[in-house]
Amino acid sequence: MKPTLLILAAGMGSRYGGLKQIDAVGPKGEAIIDYSIYDAIRAGFGKVVFVIREELETAFRERFDHKLDGKVQVAYAYQAVNTPIDGIDHLPQRQKPWGTAHAVLVAEPVIDAPFAVINADDYYGISAFAKMADFLSQQAAPDHYAMVGYILSKTISDHGAVSRGVAQMDSQHYLTEVVERHKVRREADGRIYFTDEQGQDVPVADDALVSMNYWGFHPAIFEALREQFVEFARTNADNPKAEFYIPLVANRLVKEGKARIAVLPSDDQWYGVTYREDKPAVEAAFRQLTQQGKYPSPLW
Repeated sequence: MKPTLLILAAGMGSRYGGLKQIDAVGPKGEAIIDYSIYDAIRAGFGKVVFVIREELETAFRERFDHKLDGKVQVAYAYQAVNTPIDGIDHLPQRQKPWGTAHAVLVAEPVIDAPFAVINADDYYGISAFAKMADFLSQQAAPDHYAMVGYILSKTISDHGAVSRGVAQMDSQHYLTEVVERHKVRREADGRIYFTDEQGQDVPVADDALVSMNYWGFHPAIFEALREQFVEFARTNADNPKAEFYIPLVANRLVKEGKARIAVLPSDDQWYGVTYREDKPAVEAAFRQLTQQGKYPSPLW
């Protein structure tokens, strides 16, 4: 069975100032999400699932259903602020969704094969999809997952600080922990720093591998997601800003010895539009990739 690509596209885009999931960056109006789907199809993925807010369904169907018809299966799942989850009857009131791991969980009804998880607004590179497709087809198991690790220096923005999950690994390149680092940026001295909980600036290696939310799972992950979410929601009933992130789930599974997570290193340059000011550089990058013959133009 061909693997599935799960695309998280329900985010608000508050720092960007618009619906960046389908904002045009390619030479013929392609969005970053278009390139991810194209890379996934040529890597061997057989299905694409979009996790979106229900009010975006019409916009997504108009953009993708026709162009993907006959190329790949397409399905939709919906993440609202408080999408119900089996196992907990009363979710506390919130103003924003529960986070990326909750977004994965709401897609359970439409996923029946090993699957990859990506963000809609991040460009992950051609080789990353090939590596993940191979892993999902050959190695994924109920207790064997994967994460693509990107070189930190290839993932930071020139227009503001970002948060990055730094991968800690054992000698076999298996994840031991994802450590969240905030306010990651390059300073005038040329070095990359993050700001710790005490407000101190701490250097971090340029070549550290970080998570850009590109994960590979077996469908068995849904049981662990549900169990952890129910516990998380009850524990954070009085914390409306708490978010249920994929790294939280991954770290706990590894710590408890319930899963091994292989870190698949990637040398690809990551591109994203965290800030509106990032867009011109991303547009230039896709023009160059097209001129190099990496992608046709138009893409579809």
